[in-house]
Amino acid sequence: MAEHRSMQRGALLDAARSLLSEGGTEALTFPALAERTGLARSSVYEYFRSRAAVVEELCAVDFPVWAAEIEAAMEQAQAQSPEAKVEAYVRSQLGLVGDRRHRAVVAISASELDAGAREKIRAAHGGLVAMIVEALGALGHEQPRLAAMLLQGVVDAAVRRIELGAAEDPTVVTEAAVAMALRGVGG
Repeated sequence: MAEHRSMQRGALLDAARSLLSEGGTEALTFPALAERTGLARSSVYEYFRSRAAVVEELCAVDFPVWAAEIEAAMEQAQAQSPEAKVEAYVRSQLGLVGDRRHRAVVAISASELDAGAREKIRAAHGGLVAMIVEALGALGHEQPRLAAMLLQGVVDAAVRRIELGAAEDPTVVTEAAVAMALRGVGG
């Protein structure tokens, strides 16, 4: 029975990811989840009290995975130089944009979240920010924490640009973001 429940929970989370990447948080409704999974709407409520609870669980499951992938890319680059680490930070985040899980993460990040979900996102981001602050400090930045937040702003803007399917090719957006990050943090 427990195994069956965890399969259904997994199916619900998967359906939630699809709905989020297709239509953002507005698309994530209990009727839509019920329809996608073939469960009765009342069954959906057995697993999750609210939409916020679905989002919170997705944050708990997906953010750490996403953060670990970026962290791995940064660890690999660390041997080369602080610049390489900064570049890996930018490239790996933008490289995940086409990934369905990442699209769900972007939709969640853009929405109004309750405190629980925000806390989980902050925790997952915390490790990444700490790593990039360290790299920026190694580059001789006087205010590495501020620089890290501004750098993340560049990444977020590039993510949105790619998400929108802007006129530029994603590679062009990525290269521009990397160039801005590296030249910007150098200055």
